[in-house]
Amino acid sequence: MEKHITSAISQIFGKFASKEFPRWFQKIVNNAYVKIMGLDMSEFHHPNTYKSLNALFTRKLREGRKFSLEGSDFIAPCDSLITECGTLDDAYALQIKGMKYNTDELLGEHFSEEEKQKVHGGSFINFYLSPKDYHRYHMPANLQVLKAVHIPGKFYPVNIPSLNKRLNLFIENERVVLACKTQSGKTLYIVLVSALNVGVMQVGFEPRIKTNANVFESQAYNFENLYLDKGSDFGCFEMGSTIVVLAEKETLECLIKAGDTVQFSQTIARLI
Repeated sequence: MEKHITSAISQIFGKFASKEFPRWFQKIVNNAYVKIMGLDMSEFHHPNTYKSLNALFTRKLREGRKFSLEGSDFIAPCDSLITECGTLDDAYALQIKGMKYNTDELLGEHFSEEEKQKVHGGSFINFYLSPKDYHRYHMPANLQVLKAVHIPGKFYPVNIPSLNKRLNLFIENERVVLACKTQSGKTLYIVLVSALNVGVMQVGFEPRIKTNANVFESQAYNFENLYLDKGSDFGCFEMGSTIVVLAEKETLECLIKAGDTVQFSQTIARLI
């Protein structure tokens, strides 16, 4: 796979965002971004305290949010807009109303047909993080992580206009697929989808995953005894992007609908 123009653009923007400018200029950059994008900084440190634009993008909460500790409560992994959610039509989910994508293709070559079929007819939720959102992602439940697969790709925008006009957007873009098991043994996939600008997806428990880099072949990483608690911070997008959750049939009872805005820590579904 050759490097796509969207990757080059994202890498250039990434260099700008990661650069620590003189303090006076960095304050101007940070405060301008907050104002233009409409960031709510009430749960975070003052914009002037971040040494780069990327540090502002990947900001952590000053204090952890409280969430339900009930094992059956499934929480939002991030602050986002629910662009679509519902039941998979065999192996197809909605990218947005009227436009489907194939989940087998989304998961990629490092999963067997049997592993892919586990979620056929199951549930899906698409979370869109805009540039103004909190960019870190957290475990939505107590999960065992079995495998992480990094699939290089393009960096098309994943905003609403792009979702409406580009077929198979999630499948074309670079992504990291996490294969997980719930406490009841059900299969659940968390798919991190990259986007234009920066394009970096950090995966805290697997530092070998380097996204938006000179990697052209998909790579799989298997884990033994990797259990992450609900609410655990396991990484971040270095800009807005998308998370897709795919769950085995009779695993999730969704409590939200397309068009809803959710926050990390909010109960959005029940584990059956």
